[in-house]
Amino acid sequence: MAVRAEIEIARDAKKKPIQEIGAKLGIPNEHLLPFGHDKAKISAEFIKSVEGRKDGKLILVTAINPTPAGEGKTTTTVGLGDGLNFIGKKAAICLREPSLGPCFGVKGGAAGGGYSQVVPMEDINLHFTGDFHAITSAHNLLAAMIDNHIYWGNSLGIDTRRVVWRRVMDMNDRALRENVISLGGVANGFPRESGFDITVASEVMAILCLANDIKDLEKRLGDIIIAYRRDRTPVYARDIKADGAMTVLLAQAMQPNLVQTLENSPALIHGGPFANIAHGCNSVVATKTALKLADYVVTEAGFGADLGAEKFFDIKCRKAGLKPAVAVIVATIRALKMNGGVKKEDLAKENVEAVKKGLANLGRHIENVKSFGVPAVVGLNHFITDTDAEAAVVMDYVKSLGSECFLNKHWGEGSKGIAAMAKRVAELADGGTANYAPIYPDDMPLFQKIETIAKKIYRAGDVAADKSIRDQLKTWEEMGYGKLPICIAKTQYSFTTDPNARGAPSGHTIPVREVRLAAGAGFIVAICGEIMTMPGLPKAPSAEFIRFNEKGQIDGLF
Repeated sequence: MAVRAEIEIARDAKKKPIQEIGAKLGIPNEHLLPFGHDKAKISAEFIKSVEGRKDGKLILVTAINPTPAGEGKTTTTVGLGDGLNFIGKKAAICLREPSLGPCFGVKGGAAGGGYSQVVPMEDINLHFTGDFHAITSAHNLLAAMIDNHIYWGNSLGIDTRRVVWRRVMDMNDRALRENVISLGGVANGFPRESGFDITVASEVMAILCLANDIKDLEKRLGDIIIAYRRDRTPVYARDIKADGAMTVLLAQAMQPNLVQTLENSPALIHGGPFANIAHGCNSVVATKTALKLADYVVTEAGFGADLGAEKFFDIKCRKAGLKPAVAVIVATIRALKMNGGVKKEDLAKENVEAVKKGLANLGRHIENVKSFGVPAVVGLNHFITDTDAEAAVVMDYVKSLGSECFLNKHWGEGSKGIAAMAKRVAELADGGTANYAPIYPDDMPLFQKIETIAKKIYRAGDVAADKSIRDQLKTWEEMGYGKLPICIAKTQYSFTTDPNARGAPSGHTIPVREVRLAAGAGFIVAICGEIMTMPGLPKAPSAEFIRFNEKGQIDGLF
């Protein structure tokens, strides 16, 4: 039987009116702001009205280190949500919104795959409900107000050499990483060096994803440090009176977006920080709302468990008071082979020995997730080229570590193909055996927190940082920011900062290139290795293949 293309499956979706999807979660029609017939925002009034309800069980989906072979973490998140509903549970799904950067760059769409997708796929992957545009606008409004303040006399005494607020756009554009602004004479202001980051790396994105409500959002926006004076004292966004207007721009974007899966399960898609350069989780508002409306909430954290899951546990759960009940670690035979040294073009050939070599990467992630006190199962995402012998090796290995592994076929079969794992995940969640705790305390010194992540999660032997970086961290501690968690920015492809070092290396050095204080979001970013906060497009970007076909349909997003 021929395998149907994902885009064909999405186009044939039997979508229900979004009001019917809201009704599954008990959301009245008057509390849904429709964007067409198949997506809507949930009102802030309704969210506040359910605050006193008991929480459902929170399930995290994470993965081994990603490879070009693909692991299917979002596909598994969607499939597991469908699977829980299929076995009679009341489940909701919480995902991040895709960025235009990867969609037009190298990754393509991010709405799941096969028969485990969220729809409308094209809308979700493109402008959706405009949240990213609102975040971009609010961020750049602050940037414009900074330069405007300096132009009109600089009464706050901002040192123009120490303006730390860059601009953003939701696209990969390496030419904008470093630039000089305000050229052209007196009328255009005072020239200074600056640059752009991608919108998902914006502190405004992180703030929107971590804020509890509109008041908390405004306070956090006001707490953003935008620059320093000559005496090194900070200047905040509230000092130039930008926080109110920024909040107004973000008011609608703060409301979670409701859509559905191919099987009409409710999905809240909201916020979109990357886990390699930000904290990589969907919004606290969406997660907390879903927990009040469903008995089980399945959410994902970006990239491998060394990035997304660590930040989910150490930043999001710590800050939001969330208590995850169970975690699923997604793996594929193809990715395990690549971690075992096989080239991408040879992945279709059976290679049991390569699978065995690559299993160390999976084992490391299982150990790491369990170190947070959360039980973990492995979801082996099935591909048609996988062989029984290769799958058996993975099953036996996971069992030897005291965990369970399930061979999931949700890509081709939908909820039926993941029902066995869904049943076990529900049992573990209901069992209440999780004893979640972050891997470092709030009062640990900042540099020691970086070392703890590097050594406990990445298995590094050392962390390299110049004296200037260590001194900066001490200064922030003296300013009262010492209790903030750490957000490591590094390559997603390896436990090291070398994207080509696959498997489970240990004893390496993690070089810290730069540190940034995200005072409004409430964490310290440590930029390690060669990771960029403004990605570039590849030689042949996906944008070259995205277009309307002769039927007026969008091709190329998958």
